[in-house]
This record gives sequence, structure tokens and C-alpha cells, in this order.
Amino acid sequence: MKRYNLFFLSALLVLSSIIACQPEKKEVKTTKDTVMQRKLANYAKVKLNADLSGLSDGHAKLFSHLLRAADAIDELYWLQSYGDKNELLNKMGDDSDIKAYAMINYGPWDRLDGDAPFTDDYPPRPLGAGFFPSDMNQNDFFAIAGNEKFEPFTVVKKDAKGDLKVLPYHEAYKIQINKAVEYMRRGAELCDCGDFKAYLLQRAEDLLTDNFTKSDALWLNLKDNKIDFVAGPIENLEDHLIWTKYSYGAFILLRNVEWTKDVKKFSLLLPYLQKNLPVDDKFKSESPTANSDIVIYDVLYNAGYCNAGSKLIGLNLPIGTERVVTNSRKIYFKNVMEAKFQKILQPITNLVIDEKQRKHVKFTSFFQNTIFYEISNSLGISQTITNKGSVKDALKEHYAIIRELKNDVLRMFFITKLHEMNELKDVDLVDNYVTYMADVFRSIRFGVTDAQGVANMIRFNYFKEQEAFKYDSKTKTYKINDYKMKKAIESLSKLVLEIQGNGDYEMASEIIQNKGYIHNELLNDLYRIQRAKIPKDVVYDQGDQVTMK
Repeated sequence: MKRYNLFFLSALLVLSSIIACQPEKKEVKTTKDTVMQRKLANYAKVKLNADLSGLSDGHAKLFSHLLRAADAIDELYWLQSYGDKNELLNKMGDDSDIKAYAMINYGPWDRLDGDAPFTDDYPPRPLGAGFFPSDMNQNDFFAIAGNEKFEPFTVVKKDAKGDLKVLPYHEAYKIQINKAVEYMRRGAELCDCGDFKAYLLQRAEDLLTDNFTKSDALWLNLKDNKIDFVAGPIENLEDHLIWTKYSYGAFILLRNVEWTKDVKKFSLLLPYLQKNLPVDDKFKSESPTANSDIVIYDVLYNAGYCNAGSKLIGLNLPIGTERVVTNSRKIYFKNVMEAKFQKILQPITNLVIDEKQRKHVKFTSFFQNTIFYEISNSLGISQTITNKGSVKDALKEHYAIIRELKNDVLRMFFITKLHEMNELKDVDLVDNYVTYMADVFRSIRFGVTDAQGVANMIRFNYFKEQEAFKYDSKTKTYKINDYKMKKAIESLSKLVLEIQGNGDYEMASEIIQNKGYIHNELLNDLYRIQRAKIPKDVVYDQGDQVTMK
């Protein structure tokens, strides 16, 4: 392995940019056991690595400009998530640990603990984060005249008289957006890919107007660019006041051509997989929905929402706001998956999986299991066969959990089918099964507060009843029975598809109530994982160098 300096420009300038937006480069101390030390230990520091052997000198210079554009987006996001970053850090005094944790969380609220303040010096997180004045409530919001306040790319601020005023993003964050636009335009001039240059220039224009339709369309048609750049509104999950406003983030990405080819090959099998669903023909008459274009990337740099708290391993773009998105691309981050696999899943495996089966927990299986979740989302049933309308309408508040359960279990059903077709040659089926089992301990540590968490527990408890795995109370480890696992996957797939097809609200309620919880045995294992100081997520050591393979 050798080191490759990604910049041929001034190293000093690059490093100053990185230091401005990154947590302090310090290892988590192990000699103390303060509350903040334990919180920091929930994040494992990882270096973002990627294969840069195919990049030219021009790409290195392009990266330099894109990094500065991403840093401007990072400044913008600080205003959305908290406010003045420097003011916050200055208030925290000389405590380097609490400052480092604030940088990870982009504020004084712990994203791994329901946004609770991690220091008594700060009040609970405002429902509207930085999108609204901290003392504003819903009544104040609805009293504002006009409909502009409902737009997803607007904020509400108080003017000099204390009156509430609605501002579009490009005005509220004018300084940061202008800075990002300047560096994007400079970078575009260095592009050796005409389509990517056109996209960057259009994206820069769109940032100035908050209308991203044109650049979204150009991005979806990009095929040959090795470097990719995503900057703009990412998710609307942080506005808890009216659940509308979007947070800004940025990615600098490297397209992983080989791994993308493998995924596209599997996507072509959708019609076959739909015909082989484990239900009667009346439940599988629908054609597979058009699958999102799936592209695999390695992340070179994260900023803003993309870098806050738990790190994303995938994202569906463009975002769906009021406008209709007729096409989309699901992007997955291979090197982020690898980091979470190595720093989190492997240590968990060594603690809770039967010693003889630990060899079956492999990254390739983890990757396949993750990707097939997305593929499964395109298969199954959208309309009931019992004249109850759509599955969503029939299942009501249970729809999201049942959908997550369907995607969760069908991915393993399809992986089993592909193994039988000899389409997955680099791993054994038992590798996928044991990895699947180990991953529940990684994901369930975030609780059962959302649909995915509840679906994870339904699957876990169902498999336990079917003896797909057994718990050894002496070694406190789990052993997978691959034959019974295969049968359990097929029977649960059949059950959930029939619930959807029949629009069976009562059965959905029953399975959620009876199986959607964490039982004491599993809870004790989660405590063991926590006591072993296995991190819950990762924090990036992003810099001007990456490993070249």
C-alpha cells in the first residue's frame, strides 16, 4: 500500500479547510471513563479510503474545489441544525471531549439518544431546529400570512422589529451558497467529462434559486463521470415542528464501476423473482415496479447532514418534495459499509455468534444483504386482491412496518433463490444467513422507535419460534440452523405477502403486537455489547490523503 496525495495544490490551504469543519483529530481516551468518554466511544474513527488509481491530475484539482464547496454547505447546515458553531464551541470552554462530541452531532443534542442534550448547559432541542426561531410554536407558524411558509426550502426568522419573516434558502444562507457556487464553477472548468461539467454548472445555478429540477435531471443521466458531487437539500427529518423543511448536505463520491455492474445484473432478474414469490398466483399478478437505478460509490468526503451523527450507507435521490419525481437513483456507499462492517459488525459477531459460525460473517454477504433490501422494495404487492384498495390504505398505520418487514425478509428469500440458480458464487448461502443474523444486533441497538426497528424484531422473534437459530445460555451465543432458516424465510415471506395482498389489518396488528418487541434475553445481549464498548456508528477521519490500492 502506498500513499497518494489527492491534492497538487497548496496542502496548507486544504488542511485549513478540513480543520475548520472536522472534529479535533484526537483518539478517544481509554484511561478515563467519564460520561462524555463513553459517548465518544459510541463512534469509531475511520479513514475514508478508496481506489484512486484511475484518476488524473485534473481530478485532484477538481476534488480540491469540490471540497471547499462541500465545506460551505457544512457551514450552512450548522445554521440549520443549531446556529452559530463558533459561539457554541466557545461556550464549551476548554473541554475537548465535549467539543468533539458537539462536532459529531452538529450541536449540543445527542443524535444517538433521541436528540437529548448531552450537557446540562443547554435546553432540549427546539422542535424546529434552526429553521425557525427557538421560541416559535405551531400557532405562531400558522399565523404567518401567505403560503410561502409551507415551502420546503424556506426558513422563518425574526426581523429587527421582532416580526416573523419567511425567507427562501438562497437568501437566508446567501453567504454560504454563494461560496459553494463559486467553488463549483471553478471545479467545473477542470472537468474532463462534459456531462459532469454541465451538471455542476447547472447545480450551481439551481442552488441560487432553490429549484433543482434541471440539475436533478442532468445528474440522473450521468454515466461516465468517475468523480460525483451531491450538494443541496437531502432529507426533511430534522424539522419536528411542521416536518417540512429540508436539511442541506454534500457528498464527494467516487463511482465504483465493478460493484455497480454486479448490482445491475441482479436488477435484470426482477421479473423472474416476482414470478417466484412464495404465494399463490393471485398474489403475484402485478409486474415489478420500475426499479431505481442503483449505483455503488465510495465516499471521499462528507459534509452537513451527510456527516451528522449516524453515517448514511445509502440514499435515494433526487429528493421527493411537492414535485413529482418520475425517476430516481439509489446510491450506496461501499467504503462506509466496509467501515461499519469492520468496526461494528465483526466485534458484535465475535461476542454473540457461535464460535464455529463466525467465519461465515463476511463483508460480501453484508453488502448483498443490504443491496437486496432495495431490490425487494420493487417487488411484491401494491394493491389488495380483496377490493380493499391499496395496501397502504388497507393497513393504515401498520403499513410502514409491514412494508419494512416485507423488504427485510424478501431480500433473503431472493438471495436464497439466486444461490439456487448459482448466481452468487463468491459466498455460501450460510454466509448470507449468519451475516443476516449478526446484523440484527447492529441495527436493533438503535431501538424499536421506528418501522424498521419493529420489523427487525418481528423477524427476529419469528425466526426464534421457527428454530432458525438457537441460543446457548452457557456461551451466550446464537447458532443458525441454515435448513430451518431457509424454511422460516419462506414462510414469513408468504405470511407478510398475504397480509399485504388481503389487506389484513387485523393480522398485521396481531403480528406487530406479539412479535414487535425486544425480549429480555435479547436485551441482556444488547447490554453485553454496550459493556464491551463496541461502537454504534463511525465518525470520519476525512483528510487530504486516501489509501491507493
